[in-house]
Amino acid sequence: MLMKLDRRRLRALRVFFDPGRLRALTRRSEVGLSLAGAIVGIASGLAVSGMSYVSNQLHQLVFGIADSERLSASDIEDKMLLLTAPVMGGALLGLLLLALAKRRKKPMVDPIEANALHGGRLSLTDSIIVAIQNLISNGFGASVGLEAGYTQLAAGIASKFGLKLQLRRSDLRILVGCGAAGAIAAAFNAPLTGAFYAFELIIGTYTIVSLTPVVVSALVSTLIARLLAEGDFTIDIGSFGSVVPADYIPALLLGVFCAGVGILLMQGVAFIEEMARKSSIAPSFRPALGGIIVGLLAMISPQVLSAGHGALHLNLSRDVAIPALIGLFLLKSLASAISIGSGFRGGLFFASLFMGALLGKLFAYCAPYFADATLTPVIYAVVGMSSLSVAVIGGPLTMTFLALEITGDFPITALVLAAVITSSLVVRSTFGYSFATWRFHLRGESIRSAHDVGWIRNLTVNKLMRADVKTVRADISLGDFKQAFPIGSTQRVILVEENDKYAGLVLVPEIYANPTDAQDESQTLADFVRYRNDFLQPQMNAKQAAAIFDKSESEALAVVNNLIERKVVGQLSESHTLRRYSEELDRRRREVSGEI
Repeated sequence: MLMKLDRRRLRALRVFFDPGRLRALTRRSEVGLSLAGAIVGIASGLAVSGMSYVSNQLHQLVFGIADSERLSASDIEDKMLLLTAPVMGGALLGLLLLALAKRRKKPMVDPIEANALHGGRLSLTDSIIVAIQNLISNGFGASVGLEAGYTQLAAGIASKFGLKLQLRRSDLRILVGCGAAGAIAAAFNAPLTGAFYAFELIIGTYTIVSLTPVVVSALVSTLIARLLAEGDFTIDIGSFGSVVPADYIPALLLGVFCAGVGILLMQGVAFIEEMARKSSIAPSFRPALGGIIVGLLAMISPQVLSAGHGALHLNLSRDVAIPALIGLFLLKSLASAISIGSGFRGGLFFASLFMGALLGKLFAYCAPYFADATLTPVIYAVVGMSSLSVAVIGGPLTMTFLALEITGDFPITALVLAAVITSSLVVRSTFGYSFATWRFHLRGESIRSAHDVGWIRNLTVNKLMRADVKTVRADISLGDFKQAFPIGSTQRVILVEENDKYAGLVLVPEIYANPTDAQDESQTLADFVRYRNDFLQPQMNAKQAAAIFDKSESEALAVVNNLIERKVVGQLSESHTLRRYSEELDRRRREVSGEI
């Protein structure tokens, strides 16, 4: 009996780990995709736990703190150490950048860009490199968190796993979302936060098909992290009665205030990055120079170092005067902007939580001016951290569930929801970007979210056009043109000059519909030429082509190779473009809904 049971377990394990069977199961059913999500959740939990352990060891080694201490909450008396540690980290990171510059020419893709433009394809090697850079930056005290490295590494593992399983584009995007969900869930011990981080920021939408694998990954990753490491990111809000309607007014105002600060913070980081790019300083030297400034700021207050976990709890647990709150906020925001702008690798996820908590406690001093408001400073801090984070990172539901999971209080969560929706609305209405999409915008990308727009870029004019087009020399006489193209032979003819250079387009029915006497020699073919400067290029996508059709009011246009030679290579009609675009759009809709 025991032997039969062992054989059954062995067969189950073979199905679980056999790539061929798992590939077939994953492509055939949601159960298989959920199973793949669980495997990704295990990998994500291990990755987060491993990176967190390495970071803590670096903090102990570099700064000499105890195992139970957090760097940003430690009392480090050696001012020279505070100055030199970020500089050493910047120098080490610069050497790594110098080595990578010779071997890896392509820019590294993050999970949002991978899902938006590349169908979930993410380089695992690049993801490992980003994680190492993030560990160096955080480990030596740069004012960045590890969440960017967590999500990059976990999503890279998920993408590699999905490619091995040969998943379809939509399934691969979901699996990348599973990796990111597992990373954030393990980082904050918050599975709901991780799941909605994936839905709002990585996948770009919520569907029934994606729900189970993403949630399974977040839950499994959280369990793995709990087994491997102690520590819980929770906030004790203390004794509190109930939220009253009057409490929503200061919460909404705090949301608006945090939205404005978030926009300034994002623009500040972009300004520093732009200054660094325009300077004559080589990229490999910038982190060390940035480390000098971070070190000087750390000499004023060590709380600006690293992500700020310890400093967050330190400031929540005690009363802090207004000048100290303002000073610490300015120091942290400057340190974070300098760190990222000078080339340290990391993100603003936890930094925005920390700075938002400072803004919330600062805003609490205004509480007496709101009649009947009952909120305590700690609750203002929770509302502030969620509101600033949603302004910078995005994801209103993500930050709402984070507040729920770190406080365990539903009435406070409703208050946070009102504030984060307000903050998100203000940012989207006035600025239009989160931190990640703002940086894409600065690079020239038109990515506003993780919605899959890569297929639009792949649907190019080159794939849609007809190459068998009718052309004729532009200097041909009107009589010869009519002889060459009798009525009914074709709808339109493209005129070319020497070297097949595009000269315009002629509508054949328009020539024969002209009431002028055919023997009138004063009329030439040039009188019928249209769209001399309206044409398409092969690399344009269907959306760009449709915009040009709409602007030129033409039913078809010529396709030229480039703007200089303007050699005719094909022709494309508006009806065919819109039909193919609609077909692909409907296909993506059916993929998302699980119909195919």
